[in-house]
Amino acid sequence: MVEKRRFALDQNFPEPILMPLTAAMPEATLVPVRKIDQRLIEFDDWQLFLALHHHPEPWDGLITTDSSILKLPKELSVLMQTKLTLVVPTKAGSDPLRATGLLLTHLPHICKNTLRGRAQIWKLSAMLRPNEKPRTYLQQLAERKQTEFRPFFNAHKLSDADFRQNPLA
Repeated sequence: MVEKRRFALDQNFPEPILMPLTAAMPEATLVPVRKIDQRLIEFDDWQLFLALHHHPEPWDGLITTDSSILKLPKELSVLMQTKLTLVVPTKAGSDPLRATGLLLTHLPHICKNTLRGRAQIWKLSAMLRPNEKPRTYLQQLAERKQTEFRPFFNAHKLSDADFRQNPLA
């Protein structure tokens, strides 16, 4: 059983989308910073770390879309002092939906591997790749069958008559 983790969530995540989805994730509780304390939305990130550290409820860390935090020495120093976890979808750009998708994809793993009492940073990314040609995959299948591409393709493609036939007609 994974211990349930509590993370503060910065204001850039789309709450109406994220909150219903995370309700189905037993490993995490995500709470928007404004719901922890309205004053927190005005704090610098280092102050937010400190506030979470001193909060009467135990917090595992902060989830933010602001990757510039990774270049701020005061924030990183206070993160180390508070021993909190920082989760940053770094490859989402300014797209909150993409950041939400990355977070939902990685959150179970983060919760399972987050250690209380040890400062950690989780940088989330999903590589964008160009499209690929189906021929590449079919060529690989042909090679595994130790045959040439053209005969392999011809053996599996539809006949001209079958190709012209609309399956919904």
